Amino acid sequence: MLTKKEIVDILKDDSQNKELFELADKVRHDNVGDEIHLRGLIEFSNTCKCTCHYCGLRAENKTVERYRITPDDIIQFAKNAVNAGYKTIVLQSGEDVFYSKDIMCKIISEIKKLDVALTLSIGEKPYKELEAYKNAGADRYLLRIETTDKKLYKALHPFMSFENRKNCLYNLKKLGYETGSGCLVGLPGQTIESLADDILFFKENDFDMIGIGPFIAHPDTPLKNAPNGSLILALKVMSIIRILMKDINIPATTAMETLNPKGRIMALQSGANVIMPNVTMSKYRKKYEIYPNKTCTNEEIDKYKNYIETKIKSINRTISKDFGFRNI
Repeated sequence: MLTKKEIVDILKDDSQNKELFELADKVRHDNVGDEIHLRGLIEFSNTCKCTCHYCGLRAENKTVERYRITPDDIIQFAKNAVNAGYKTIVLQSGEDVFYSKDIMCKIISEIKKLDVALTLSIGEKPYKELEAYKNAGADRYLLRIETTDKKLYKALHPFMSFENRKNCLYNLKKLGYETGSGCLVGLPGQTIESLADDILFFKENDFDMIGIGPFIAHPDTPLKNAPNGSLILALKVMSIIRILMKDINIPATTAMETLNPKGRIMALQSGANVIMPNVTMSKYRKKYEIYPNKTCTNEEIDKYKNYIETKIKSINRTISKDFGFRNI
């Protein structure tokens, strides 16, 4: 266990980054092995009721061409992913009230018939809805806290409650989901100390998956003129999390590759063991623009998977053939 001061000192000092990344990679190797888990990501709606200041999908952004994918097409995209070899499907959307509890439960139950693990990433939901999704077959749920700094959270998330966000995470754990969280690194107004608090929050709650992404400014948001976050700092946060939470799943996020063409490879060599290739049809991918300049928005499913597999082989890692649950 590291103290908050020790974490702050590591994050502020770049003189031993190489050693930090190598240690995280060794901890990853020793605890979760060399297999990389691929999760097929379906971004099924870019409609969102929230107005988060950093997100291109925010409700107040009138430049977005909104879309909703029908339940039947969502299920078909999942079938396509399974046929391409994916063992986990991730359903992600903005906070879109169109997809009722009954609609989501139907989608979940149909996808579970495909013999896959199923992850939801659809925002804050009431306890009863989360319970219904679990009963329908959902295995995992991703809900990033983004920041544990209450003042910063309030400033960036109008009309949202920090306490409700935390309670949703606690409810997910209570219901037996494999629960994922995470944070943005480099948010305007964020301090190194608050990043240390984020790390300790993840450790204290023993989440099963942590996603770390550098902040990338979107031109149609209130933070359009803010500088992007640092890839190196994001990798350091991720590496410390791996060292403290040895057996969890950690994705190499697309945002890292947006800042640096080798970003995801760097992440995989600094503690990450998951990649989430996008298996949504390419005509939708460009419209799901949380941040600009996302990589591989035009590639079709097979070509994109081959691209990812080539990257994985280049660092002598292999693709897992199992569902990728945390071994606890």
